[in-house]
Amino acid sequence: MQINRRRMLQLAAAGVAAGFFNHKVLAETQPITAQTTFTLPSAEHPLLLNFNENSLGMSASARQAVINHLNLSNRYPDSEREGLIEDIAKRFNLNTENVGLGNGSSEAIEAVISGWIQQANDKKQAVQVIAPDPTFGIYEDYAAARNVPVVKVPLKEDLSFDLDAIRSKADQFDGISIIYLCNPNNPTALLTPNSQLAPWLDNIPENHRLLIDEAYAEYAEGDPQFTSAIEWARKGTERLAVTRTFSKLYALAGLRIGYMVAAKSEMDYLRQFLSADNINLTAAVAARATLADNAFLQESRRVTDESRRMVMKALDELGLTYVASSANFIFHRIKGDSVEYAKRMKAYNIVVGRPFPPLTNYNRLTLGTPEEMAYLIQVWKEFRTKGWI
Repeated sequence: MQINRRRMLQLAAAGVAAGFFNHKVLAETQPITAQTTFTLPSAEHPLLLNFNENSLGMSASARQAVINHLNLSNRYPDSEREGLIEDIAKRFNLNTENVGLGNGSSEAIEAVISGWIQQANDKKQAVQVIAPDPTFGIYEDYAAARNVPVVKVPLKEDLSFDLDAIRSKADQFDGISIIYLCNPNNPTALLTPNSQLAPWLDNIPENHRLLIDEAYAEYAEGDPQFTSAIEWARKGTERLAVTRTFSKLYALAGLRIGYMVAAKSEMDYLRQFLSADNINLTAAVAARATLADNAFLQESRRVTDESRRMVMKALDELGLTYVASSANFIFHRIKGDSVEYAKRMKAYNIVVGRPFPPLTNYNRLTLGTPEEMAYLIQVWKEFRTKGWI
């Protein structure tokens, strides 16, 4: 089911400046972030560690970009929208025709699934959607809306994808199989290494369609086991689409901006399933500024890495197992049921991830700032004295 987000990013604007500016220069001259203090959570303002948001908040460069463009709110965002497409294309050494924007990566995922379903229907072919289970479940909503069956393939014992079983389901189907793979996976944060995916990407069968959701890929960059599927899209690989988002590392979840990358032949078809006016002005300029803000992006990764180390150390000391994390969250064992655990956490003004059946003895925890994690760890220690964890 689709996850409802319970809060939107608050945009503070103290004044209005000129509308046009150099995004890269702005990013290089702004402080990394203004959110540097930690306030003890309360019932009214709990510590939100449930939706894998970025606790740093939007970058100062993104905030200034929004302020600078508020006086242009009476104008359509076409120029900044096209500028963002150019920035993304440059980032990955692509052509602009390989990139499509979405109102969050959720819309991009919907466009890919809907497009490939329509393609199968037009050719009078049967179609199904296959995905590992559990994973990010929004794909299921989009398949259901088109009355397309979903085949869920359980994770292996080590919580990795059973790619052999997934491929077998597709190979045995007399029709088109749309395979959804989130890498790193949500909720496990586990990376599927390139050595396992590359053979499939190198030779995608005629009746396979691969949708690779790379919402958390920025956290895996630098890992020698990770190669983005965008590399194959750049080479013109057909029957492949890759989605990404500005919601995680870039800290723009409330502005709803994502994108998809595919070979020109795929994008020419799939683009029609994206809304023409899905990105507003503030989202476009904030995304452009953050994309150019290397200092903020490096700090965002550093903070997540530090928080991950803190949480792993605490879990080790508590004797609680966890999955190796390549994202901004960690999937860890708990004592008892995840629903009861979440209720107890809420009583301490901490909101943690929802249950992910059948792994109800695990919890998905967003990695906030080190200060937030220090508070969480103290709560864990108190839970241990009560026998709750």
